[in-house]
Amino acid sequence: MVINQNIKIAVDAIVFGFANNALHVLLIKQKYGLIKNQWALVGGFVKDDETLYQAVNRELEEETGVKVNYLEQLYTFGDDIHRDPRLRVVTIAYFALVNSTKLVLKADTDAEDAKWFQIDQIPKLAFDHISILECAKKRLQSKLTYQPIGFDLLPKEFLFSELENLYCIILEKDIDRRNFRKKIMSYGIVEETEKYGSNKNGRPAKLFKFNKMKYNKLLKDDFQFYINLA
Repeated sequence: MVINQNIKIAVDAIVFGFANNALHVLLIKQKYGLIKNQWALVGGFVKDDETLYQAVNRELEEETGVKVNYLEQLYTFGDDIHRDPRLRVVTIAYFALVNSTKLVLKADTDAEDAKWFQIDQIPKLAFDHISILECAKKRLQSKLTYQPIGFDLLPKEFLFSELENLYCIILEKDIDRRNFRKKIMSYGIVEETEKYGSNKNGRPAKLFKFNKMKYNKLLKDDFQFYINLA
């Protein structure tokens, strides 16, 4: 049987950051072609000699100058054969979490500009990228309750109130802060430091840090992390 196939494989990255008590996503403005000057997720076509993981990391570095530590495959988008006006494209989406306050963006190659957008102020996006972004947001909200990925969005040392605000804002729920703190501290994976951060509402507060090494050791003993804000 002869198969006439002309499908391109692409990767897209949904990079989340957290700053000023708001969830942000990294977008690039397209420099060329039919979608010139439109905002889109970071991404591009996969080369013949690279893996999907290599491709998405290359696109991130080329278009924005960003390197990420947490990168997870999200979903494959291709059911809509007209999702890309140029040709038939199937894309594999990844989502990443970074401490956006420490990153310096540098748009290059196909990107005219690279910019952080607050999640509730997203401009019109090219292709089906708004649907991909919504899918990634739901995954983030879900994983936040059973895996401590929120620490990837924070500095290495943080105020406990920053962690509380992160959960409230991403999950879009109010929390009982006393019970939340008690639950987090009971796991033994968050440690109080001897350093203090600024606190505009009162006296300086202690800084905390996430002990990733201890968390990884606990996982070997069937440790389960679960946060229920209901």
